[in-house]
Amino acid sequence: MFVDQLINGLVSGGLYALIEIGYTLVFGVLEKLNFADGEIFMFGGYADVIALSLGGDLTAAVLLTIAVSTLLALVVEFVSFRKFRSADAQITAALSSLLVGLILIELTHNIFSSEPRSLGLPQEVYSAGVNILGVQIAWIKLVILGAALVLMVGLSFVLERTRLGRNIRAVSDSPESAALSGINVQRVTQQVFVIASILAGIGGLLVACKSGVAVAEVGLTFGLKALAVMAIGGMGDLRGAVVA
Repeated sequence: MFVDQLINGLVSGGLYALIEIGYTLVFGVLEKLNFADGEIFMFGGYADVIALSLGGDLTAAVLLTIAVSTLLALVVEFVSFRKFRSADAQITAALSSLLVGLILIELTHNIFSSEPRSLGLPQEVYSAGVNILGVQIAWIKLVILGAALVLMVGLSFVLERTRLGRNIRAVSDSPESAALSGINVQRVTQQVFVIASILAGIGGLLVACKSGVAVAEVGLTFGLKALAVMAIGGMGDLRGAVVA
């Protein structure tokens, strides 16, 4: 029982971390909250539905999720944040992103209906597993946990060891100084939105795989809880977000 609860807790924590880190990245660079990230999280599940219904596999679902998340990231950045870069526009940008999120939910209801959509995965996906200390743990949970860990470790490597990561940290510390040093602040901002949205989208895909259905309101549920965890871990503090 303890092992099962531990695995479930780690899986849930990993899924929350993916959307939470996205919030933290954007806030760390712009000092503004992107409330639309929760709905991009939601779209990951529906990308799964689309890919599987067209005869694709989970690899196709991941690729579709990345493509859709990237497109939505650029739209949200342009509509809700590019014109509201000043420090006194925090509320305006947040409300604008919230409006975009509500539009995405309504769009999803119109396209897929408000009822949960089944992924149609075979029952073996959820019944097959491995015995750990006498407890049967479904492989799907271990795959989700592994994927979340790989994404978090990969992001940590990018932020700490790559030129992109150095640019993100520089813009986060001081956009003005970063611009004076030759860094394209606008491009870095777009890259941050894309990274955050891809993490959220894949998180939503993994949630859909875990439950077997895509639900339009999942972004709101996970998004609000992730915001609460981000507040505990530290607003804009990436390491704190992962630990929390």
